[in-house]
Amino acid sequence: MTRFLNDDFLLDTGEARRLFHEVARDLPIIDYHNHLPPAEIAEDLHWSELGTLWLGHDHYKWRVMRWAGIEERLVTGDADPRDKFDAFARAMPRMIGNPVHHWSHLELWRYFDLDGTVLSAETADRVWDVTRERLAQPDFGAQGLLTRMKVELVGTTDDPLDTLEHHAALRGAPWRVVPTFRPDPAVKIDAAGFSDWVARLEAATHPIRGFDDLVGALETRLDHFVAHGCRAADHGIDRLDAGAEVAGATLDAALDAARAGRAVAADDAASWRAALFVALGRAYARRGLVMQLHVNALRNTRTRLLDAAGRDAGADSIRDIAVAEPLNALLDRLDRTEELPRMVIYGLDPTRNPAIVTTAGNFQDGSVPGKVQAGTAWWFNDQLDGMEDQIRTLSQMGLISTFLGMLTDSRSFLSFPRHEYFRRLFCRIVGRWQVEGHVPDAPDMLDALVRDVCYRNARDWFAAPGAD
Repeated sequence: MTRFLNDDFLLDTGEARRLFHEVARDLPIIDYHNHLPPAEIAEDLHWSELGTLWLGHDHYKWRVMRWAGIEERLVTGDADPRDKFDAFARAMPRMIGNPVHHWSHLELWRYFDLDGTVLSAETADRVWDVTRERLAQPDFGAQGLLTRMKVELVGTTDDPLDTLEHHAALRGAPWRVVPTFRPDPAVKIDAAGFSDWVARLEAATHPIRGFDDLVGALETRLDHFVAHGCRAADHGIDRLDAGAEVAGATLDAALDAARAGRAVAADDAASWRAALFVALGRAYARRGLVMQLHVNALRNTRTRLLDAAGRDAGADSIRDIAVAEPLNALLDRLDRTEELPRMVIYGLDPTRNPAIVTTAGNFQDGSVPGKVQAGTAWWFNDQLDGMEDQIRTLSQMGLISTFLGMLTDSRSFLSFPRHEYFRRLFCRIVGRWQVEGHVPDAPDMLDALVRDVCYRNARDWFAAPGAD
């Protein structure tokens, strides 16, 4: 019988074992997209117990706890952290088959040296005591946790109005924490809060009387981000639509209506979004930044949970709508004038992987290897089948050698073993290719492929020397 999460977990060939243990395992981590709070890193926040550290931000864990029958008070409510931890421990045996079961044990084993301990109601006391003892040590704060996992770069996700004071405070740290420009509030002209956010942008920059003024204000904030080491922008695009190209006067009228509290017609809102994506894409291209698109999420769908726990509490789904036509239209508008930035496209609907990969292939122009990327399997798909499907599609319809590899997309400081999870799977895939004769029996070439996908490609895009 094979031991649970043993040293050769997922590594089912000798070739895979060699690739992981000799090549991938000890590579540094470039986590170019996550949601870690930069203030907690700058302050080197320490936690006294695992309940808050583990369950305070992690909506992956919240979802499976609810599914296991745990009441909300013990998930996001006001229960004591120990009670929440005990509830999670009781539910753990029910999570078999879900990636949270693997991730949680990897987190316990890699950070707290609890190798072989399987979390359950029976082992909860021991896990609680061992982790409390470890967390009391000086090097187990936010910064120590990053160092322990060999993290070289953390790309946080930040509102354009953020002062970035915490990023400034971290300059000179042994790892880099860089901001990522996330201007979703400016794009969502038909959403609640748009007018208030634009007023705050105006106060921070200059008067905004029309579309061009708003773009200029966003570029002012973008330059502030670049001065603080920003290497990328990110857009959460719940629904991507092509949007007709319209005159500036139409965009100005839409802005006037939204700021006055009047409804913006659906067609005008679509045109606004399309125009702003193009304007910002051009701004990113001029500054050498990467433009990331996260598409097809259906967010905050459960009203009662939204009212009780707020946004991003784990009531989100895959949005099953087509992306190929609007995505090609957006990229073409940028490419026509040779102002297409390097781009990463993450799709939440796995059935759209071929559409995203083939769209990326349309806009390779020879200037940069993999200039337009099909991003790693995201959110509901960063499990074994989802990642393998994304890798297989990219390999057969594009070039896996230019792939940027894994990221955590996480709010948890304990999520970095997900890189190990990905690396083990990738080495299994490449090892099988080698055994089955799908690739040459050329260890140096395959070693280079693994290093590129697991580390070097992302390093070169997001953490190259002199990037900031």
